[in-house]
Order: sequence, then structure tokens, then C-alpha cells
Amino acid sequence: MPYVAYYRVSTLQQGRSGLGLAAQQQMVRSFVKEEAVLGEYVEVESGKTAERPQLRQALQLAKARGAVLVIAKLDRLSRNVAFIASLMESGVEFVACDQPQANKFTVHIFAALAEQERDMISERTRRALQVLKKQGKQLGSPQNLTVEAQAEGLVTRQRNARQHEGNRQATALILARLAQGHSYNQIAAELAHLGFRTRRGCAFTHKQVQRLAQRAQEG
Repeated sequence: MPYVAYYRVSTLQQGRSGLGLAAQQQMVRSFVKEEAVLGEYVEVESGKTAERPQLRQALQLAKARGAVLVIAKLDRLSRNVAFIASLMESGVEFVACDQPQANKFTVHIFAALAEQERDMISERTRRALQVLKKQGKQLGSPQNLTVEAQAEGLVTRQRNARQHEGNRQATALILARLAQGHSYNQIAAELAHLGFRTRRGCAFTHKQVQRLAQRAQEG
């Protein structure tokens, strides 16, 4: 099966230096193995815009040659639900090296989760800056934070550092499947089929699925 590779870097400096690009190329090469790669396209743009000439060219080539568009990671195709949807509607088959078993449904879940998280962070940041401005505080100064706020921020950063990306994606899928009436055992089996693993590298059990669901529902 022929492939067309698409890579994205966020800044011009990354594009010139190859920062991040080499890792993406290595992932793609390891994934396609001996299969033919008809072309490689490198985009130097922000993930928030759908204006990507290199992606358009990659899609055109893939469609014309009946090839699969291959990317290193799902977020390389932006964290925007509408963009993901338009890509899939183009009729070109695509695969992400980090989620090769992901179907259209799971791709939408991951993209929706990422977009929601980004919007929430943006809104919280905007409100916090407005409060500081009203108080006449100089933005960007650590002194603006109380001791309690600094301590809370440290705890939050440590928790986020420990948070496993796979668990976040698995949780999104778990909640969606529970809403559809699937059992914990059925969900655990699907997670195993999709290649999800716990932080310790083990397959999810029905107990772990239940625990993740409870944590998500508790807040």
C-alpha cells in the first residue's frame, strides 16, 4: 500500500532546524517499513488554522494515486473538530502512527476532547488576566500570586506532569461507550484492540475502565 507522508512544525525555526521534524519522520518510516512513500510534505504553520497548502497537495497526491495519508501523531492534523471532519470527508484514507487502529468515531472523540480542553484553558486565562488588570496588577509577575496560589499551581503542574495522555484519550472513549450502553468488559476489549495501555504498559481491565469512568464523573 503506497503512502503520502505529511509533517507539520509549528514555527519557521523548527522548519529550518528540523526540530520535531526528524522525530516525526522516524515514526513514519518505522510505521510504513518497506512500503512505498510517494511524497513527503512539510507544513510550517499553526495548528489553529486550516489554511495549509502543503496538506492540500498531499491530499491531492494521495487521492490521485490511491495512497494513504500517513502522519506521525494525530495532533499533527490540528486539534480542531471541523478540520478533522473536512479531512475525512475529502475521501482520502489516513492513518496516524500513534493511533493506527483509530476509526472515525474515536478520531472525533480525541479531537473534540482536545478542542474543549484548549477552549477551557483559553477562557480561564482570559478571565484571570481581566481580574488582574482590574486590580492594577502588572501582568507576568510571580508576585501577583499568593503563597496559596503558588502552592496550588505547583501541585497542579505536578499532577499534569504525571497525567498519562493515553488515560485521557481512553477516558474519552470510555465515557462515549458507556453512553451507548456498552459494558466495562466490552470497553476494555475495545481499548485492547485499539492498542491502549495503562501507565504500567498493561492492557486495561474492566476494573480499571470502571475506575477511570468514576474519576471522570466525579470531576
